[in-house]
Amino acid sequence: MAGSRQEVGRKLARKRYDPFRLQVSSSYRELFDRDVKSVLELNDWEIVPLRRRSRKHGISDAQLELKLN
Repeated sequence: MAGSRQEVGRKLARKRYDPFRLQVSSSYRELFDRDVKSVLELNDWEIVPLRRRSRKHGISDAQLELKLN
């Protein structure tokens, strides 16, 4: 679980990707996206949104979770 699709992808990627470069470089992000896509396809996985309920105030916040098929 992570706060964004990119954070989930960084956990799945085969190599370490620099978070700053992912934000500023479109070519670096394309390499990252290709790597994550191949891992997801290889394992027949997908990244899906997950609604979680906060215990403190009953506020819902969105998170992403890896769905294993």
